[in-house]
Amino acid sequence: MHINWLGQTCVKIQTKNNEKEATVLINAYRPKTGNFPRSFTPNIALYSSGFENAATLSQNPFIVDTLGEFELENIVIHSIPNEENNNIFKIVSEGMMILYLGNLTKELKTEDLEKIMNPDILFLPVGNKNYLSIKEAASLITTLEPRIIIPIGFKCDTEPEVESISKFISEVGLKPENVGNKVIIKQKDLPQEETKLVVLEKE
Repeated sequence: MHINWLGQTCVKIQTKNNEKEATVLINAYRPKTGNFPRSFTPNIALYSSGFENAATLSQNPFIVDTLGEFELENIVIHSIPNEENNNIFKIVSEGMMILYLGNLTKELKTEDLEKIMNPDILFLPVGNKNYLSIKEAASLITTLEPRIIIPIGFKCDTEPEVESISKFISEVGLKPENVGNKVIIKQKDLPQEETKLVVLEKE
């Protein structure tokens, strides 16, 4: 599985199940500033907050912006309600469970937590302004117990007004693994005991 962060809460996942390859694009909203691709060609596009300011998509991908369970390209996607204007995505692919919290601004309710505990990979917004506070984000890690944390929604050229990643790193107390603008994750390589913090550069 290949993962890129494209700024704000936009994530690209390239995955392969039973020889079937697919690109999943999540929350591709066009920013007001900074560098961002002019168009995308995903197989599946997920939106947690509707279509306002959505990026240009070509080749007619399957779009998920409603609640429910979907099986597409051998990938299982659960779209779970959380709060107004933000749904949570639980994605199962390559034998791994991915949890995407999107534009989360409030702490999760107990009934929501029961559906999403112990993800293999957690996409967590950590920029404070516009998202969870840094303390809330750090607390959520303790609750959910993910194997790998990939922060999103921190300061970059397309979202310069939010907090830098350094503040979250200091709060969470984990040594970050800086991997450039792409990380490759395989089920067999998932950490078994510790939680790994993987920090991506914006693609």
